[in-house]
Amino acid sequence: MTGVIGARGPTATLNQSAAIVEIRNLNYAVNGRPIFAGLDMDIPRGRVTAVMGPSGTGKTTLLRLITGQVAADAGSIMVAGQDMRAVRRADLYVLRRRMGMLFQNGALLTDLSVFENVAFPLREHTDLPERLVRQLVLTKLQAVGLRGAAELMPGELSGGMSRRVALARAIVMDPELLIYDEPFVGLDPISLGVILRLIRRLNDALGITSIVVSHDVHQISTVADVVFLLSGGTVVAKGTPPQLQSYPSEIVRQFMGGLADGPVPFHYPAPDYFGELLGRGERP
Repeated sequence: MTGVIGARGPTATLNQSAAIVEIRNLNYAVNGRPIFAGLDMDIPRGRVTAVMGPSGTGKTTLLRLITGQVAADAGSIMVAGQDMRAVRRADLYVLRRRMGMLFQNGALLTDLSVFENVAFPLREHTDLPERLVRQLVLTKLQAVGLRGAAELMPGELSGGMSRRVALARAIVMDPELLIYDEPFVGLDPISLGVILRLIRRLNDALGITSIVVSHDVHQISTVADVVFLLSGGTVVAKGTPPQLQSYPSEIVRQFMGGLADGPVPFHYPAPDYFGELLGRGERP
């Protein structure tokens, strides 16, 4: 796939290797609390990869590390052949233009129309003529079924429509890596089904790589090629959705089955309950 071409010249094609993201012995902590401890992952090119795990396991943090918003404490993250711990700021901005991001809430710019929201990355990063900008925007809106909503404002859209507009904006620069952060949150069943179909179809039709962070085991299992399950700062399971359903691990069984009891505790760590009630426990 070639880059978007404008007056500033073509963007570089991402380094071609079997894995578009390679993570080795990644360590990252926040305020002394470990988020990742020895994390290893290879995200295959051209596939839909799901990243799952209990709340608080660092799934969204992983996306921030992959996109260079934060830096790892130790280990390496290679994205398209570039070391995210050593990449220069100018090169990072070029690399990010080869990525698309769908945020949890869509993150549309409320003062801009649907058309201008989708056109925004093109206006910021290219010098394309207005005629070509219009064609690209309408093409992407057609792909998500919302060409007829081009002149609407974000406040006039339903939740599912907003998510689809945000997806059109995420693909308008023809990214090679498309990242979804909890794309199913707050969607009704019909809108959820539409987004699932778009994830699969866009990935295959555009020849891109998709990373989807989600808690929805059943839904993501219908479109994912590979699933990584995170817990305790590392990968506890990897495989196809059917493989994970029969994976010989209690934490995997608990998560995939949505079970209340298992290795992931209900209670956050705390002093002895009765001792604290009687004033003998120490506050953490």
